[in-house]
Amino acid sequence: MDKRFNNKIAVITGGADGIGKAVACRLGKEGATVAILDINGEMLHKTVDEFIQNGIRAKAYLTNISDETQVAETVLQVERDCQTIDILVHSAGIVGPTSTKITDYPSGEFDKLYEVNLKGTFLITKYTLKVMEKRGLGRLLLISSMAGKEGNPGMVGYSASKAGVIGLVKGVAKEFADTNITINGLAPAVIKTPMNENTSAEQLAYMTAKIPMKRLGTVDEVAAMSCFIVSDENSFSTGFIYDISGGRATY
Repeated sequence: MDKRFNNKIAVITGGADGIGKAVACRLGKEGATVAILDINGEMLHKTVDEFIQNGIRAKAYLTNISDETQVAETVLQVERDCQTIDILVHSAGIVGPTSTKITDYPSGEFDKLYEVNLKGTFLITKYTLKVMEKRGLGRLLLISSMAGKEGNPGMVGYSASKAGVIGLVKGVAKEFADTNITINGLAPAVIKTPMNENTSAEQLAYMTAKIPMKRLGTVDEVAAMSCFIVSDENSFSTGFIYDISGGRATY
């Protein structure tokens, strides 16, 4: 298992920090060449330099995941640099307002959530599949959220956008089910990441209370499951939303 991803090319969005960084690190340690996409240039290059110093083959691609031109050009550049794409782990996302009822929720903030979390997912999936379908082979993992399955009050934009990711997984997976390209999703409960630093204490307490294990998940736990999902071992699963929620979701 140490080298499950030898000779694989893996694209990880939101890979400069948090879940994306942890997934990229594990993929790289298991042999993959990792193409890291992120909008934060300073953090992106810091992460890629760190990976390279630790023996991981990594490349940096500064990309706004909600901009179609940038996404299309970045995916094309990854293909030019690496000849193909074997794996996509799409982790880029934002939380938006928390502890905010829909009646107080700014429409502009809802638009931002849609642009990044749902449109961004559509774009990176669309252009990555254009590369993968040339060989009829690939693994895609799109990170959703428990909020997309159950809905978190006070987070209507986040909940709705992540529910959209689940629908996208299920629809697109069926389009490619007769190939060797699988598309799956992962719905974490609250994971301890920098993305949650601006989430209100009240909102975090609510979400943590819903977890039977009574704790936040870790990025290493998410990375372990993610790497199985995109491995060659996981060959008869597509269109599925995996659970990593400390017991919150049991269906």
